[in-house]
Amino acid sequence: MTSGAVDRKSARRRAGRIPVRLVRVPISTRISVRTLILVIAAVSAALATTMWALTLGSTELALSEVLRAAAGAPAESGHDFIVNSVRLPRAMTAALVGGVLGVSGAIFQALVRNPLASPDVIGVNNGAGLVVVFAIVTALPTAVIPLGAFIGATVTAFVVYALTWRSGVSGTRLVLVGIGINAIAGALTTLLIVRYPVDRVSLAVWWQAGTLHGSEWGDVIVLALGLAVLLPAGLWFIRHAGILQFGDDAARALGVRAEYARAALLVVGAGLAALAVAAAGPIGFIALISPHIARMLAGPATGGVLLLAGAIGACMLSAADLVAQHAFPVALPVGVLTAAVGAPYFLFLLARTNRS
Repeated sequence: MTSGAVDRKSARRRAGRIPVRLVRVPISTRISVRTLILVIAAVSAALATTMWALTLGSTELALSEVLRAAAGAPAESGHDFIVNSVRLPRAMTAALVGGVLGVSGAIFQALVRNPLASPDVIGVNNGAGLVVVFAIVTALPTAVIPLGAFIGATVTAFVVYALTWRSGVSGTRLVLVGIGINAIAGALTTLLIVRYPVDRVSLAVWWQAGTLHGSEWGDVIVLALGLAVLLPAGLWFIRHAGILQFGDDAARALGVRAEYARAALLVVGAGLAALAVAAAGPIGFIALISPHIARMLAGPATGGVLLLAGAIGACMLSAADLVAQHAFPVALPVGVLTAAVGAPYFLFLLARTNRS
């Protein structure tokens, strides 16, 4: 090792920014020790919230009873069903939905360099939701819902991006176009709901509120598999987000195929949002807030910030579902709670963006 390399390594150690390579092949990213610690802390908080949720309900269980039932050990009558068939699928779905929303929001915000760009604000969630509601009211097989949500989210993302493009993408213009597309998708969804019989639309109306009620192991499996495929792709392409802000010519000079990178980031971000919508409905503002918190804690969008946004999203939605279930006389859809908390935060971000 040369003396220059030793000096650089020593300087990074003094600054507390020793890079850590997470994966060697085929995808790698570097994060600072600080970001790694924050990711571990957020994941630990999400796990703690999940374990707490498993103990609460009409039948309160001790943590030891929960662990015994989850491990498959002999448990008291009914405890195995309560933990493994009711509470654990819901708690894991909450964490995974929050995680994919956090990563999706971080990708969209990094792509357009605007803290207001998230899949729920620019219409991607409602685009996916429109297709899912159509599948519900027309009694299509449940198996087509994830694919339909992905198609709806991806098409919406590309429509918004295409309408925004004018020798580049303006973050403010993208948000305004996205809000318009969001309204159109919402209106079409309402049209579907009022045109079909009540017995078909009741489930769609409940799902539209954003709910984790009735979550099953099938939802957990689809979310986990989707995250396993799309998260590495997001970590790979997020490296180009900082270069894209300097324009296509600069990106080409640095060996980055700009349109290919943008399209890939759009597909990954929309795919992650579609996973969340298919599993739990259009839950709002998690994808907006968690990347913003991650950047405040760890700096500009990198692979590490992507992971941190996902961990924060998992923690936030797990906590929100816990509060929605147990803090009120009647259990609320978690989407109602996230909207009540997230809407004022969105207005705050909008006002701050306008001032700047």
